[in-house]
Amino acid sequence: MKRILLSLLLGLSSTAVLADVAVPEKAAACAACHGDAGAKPIMPAYPVLAGQYANYLEHAMHEYQDGRRKNAIMAAQMSGLSKADIRALARYFAAQKGSLYTPSLSGTQPPQP
Repeated sequence: MKRILLSLLLGLSSTAVLADVAVPEKAAACAACHGDAGAKPIMPAYPVLAGQYANYLEHAMHEYQDGRRKNAIMAAQMSGLSKADIRALARYFAAQKGSLYTPSLSGTQPPQP
């Protein structure tokens, strides 16, 4: 019983932490391509950031920053960010409601927000 309560408390506390994430000042630069709150990119080739896992976003941003991921625009955007900036951006975008979906093999279209 103690394990169940602890699991519930830990799950609720992590959700609450993400829900209270403030908009980082540097998120404005991201909106130029990924849209407000990272939910509606300006081009289909640009990924939706909203709702992605925070650790995935954080790792991706570090990989652009150190050159493991190759994209000149993203490398330039990440070049001036500190680890704290990247963590704040990742947590912010993870806390946003996104329209992420898993495409099916039947070719159905994603839900429209």
